[in-house]
Amino acid sequence: MTSCVKPRFAILLALAATPLVASPALAAGVAYRATMSGSSEVPATQSQGSGEVNATFDPATKRLSWTGSYGGLTGPVTAAHFHGPAKAGENAGVLVPVTAASSPFSGEATLDDAKAADLEGGRLYFNLHTAANPKGELRGQVERGR
Repeated sequence: MTSCVKPRFAILLALAATPLVASPALAAGVAYRATMSGSSEVPATQSQGSGEVNATFDPATKRLSWTGSYGGLTGPVTAAHFHGPAKAGENAGVLVPVTAASSPFSGEATLDDAKAADLEGGRLYFNLHTAANPKGELRGQVERGR
């Protein structure tokens, strides 16, 4: 009888401890945000559209998760990306392709060390492309949340 009690107790103890182990991982995320506009594109566009991306980065796993929304574009989104490394006002290559065919959108990716450093250093931007603005209609610098 005592041999049955010990395994059950060990299982219950393990299950009870699981939320305590998982909680720090959830709290480890760092918030980032990009507010997109046509005036932030390089060169600027005349777009009346707007949008935003909210992201969470876990430095331990290098996992970037995001949600975003947009509206008022000249047409359907043909491409969406995180770009870098670049400061505001500079252009750079695609670092992370994003699926954003409809609003709202979401996704996630694991960053390598260089991309993680660029994110943490404020050297990434997000933009949406349309047929009328193939180089980008809306853009926003990815900044650490407040």
